[in-house]
Amino acid sequence: MVGEIEVKDVVQTFVQPDGEKLTALNHVNLHIDAGSFVSFIGPSGCGKTTLLRLMAGLSKPTSGELLLDGEKIKGPNHSRGLVFQNPTLFPWLNIYDNVAFGLRARKIFKDRKNEVDEYLKLVGLDGFAKAYPHQLSGGMAQRASLARAIIGHPKVLLLDEPLGALDAFTRMNMQDELLRIRKEKNMTMVMVTHDVDEALYLSDKIVVMSPRPAKIEWITDVGLYRPRARNNPEFLRLRSKILKTLNYAGTEAEPEYSI
Repeated sequence: MVGEIEVKDVVQTFVQPDGEKLTALNHVNLHIDAGSFVSFIGPSGCGKTTLLRLMAGLSKPTSGELLLDGEKIKGPNHSRGLVFQNPTLFPWLNIYDNVAFGLRARKIFKDRKNEVDEYLKLVGLDGFAKAYPHQLSGGMAQRASLARAIIGHPKVLLLDEPLGALDAFTRMNMQDELLRIRKEKNMTMVMVTHDVDEALYLSDKIVVMSPRPAKIEWITDVGLYRPRARNNPEFLRLRSKILKTLNYAGTEAEPEYSI
């Protein structure tokens, strides 16, 4: 199995327009096992997406290094697929051509064109190959984005809040789809999310990050059998612990009014 990620003492700083330096990641170290599902969770602006972009090779760390299967990540590569919160499909291409775009860019479409229909079926879009993005619901468009990302046979699928714009029921259905695809394709998945329940439902491991400058506050192995029940006592216990770590658990107090 392949898809092991190592993050070694990574620091990421940015220079703001006024010249002041902003530290987004502060000496982050992390090991992600091949074939696992790992979620990053933490306050907005804490550096979760910054770390995901470094894994994608879209930017380079100020110091430290990131490795995929022992090789340094130096830039974007088909070994790492990336799915954003919004589908980012090409509106002028139909769904078939959107999914096939990466194969054509790599000049391997002729050898693997049969896979386009296979992957459309995998994400439940068989019958929609000739449709255009504006003709699809949000959930269907995100399925097309998933197909486009995984048709390149990546070792790692990076997910930047891919379900955040969906309604609650579509989101839960898509969570099950992600687990099914991961099991079928045996790939590592790394996701940024603000949803604690989503992280617990999907993940083998959850990485809780501190406010900026981000460091890893806590890592927990979920350890629950699949399929998972959202009302399982251990699920709820872990949910409470993560919320307390993030200071979002709230407090019980006497009611301010009575009837």
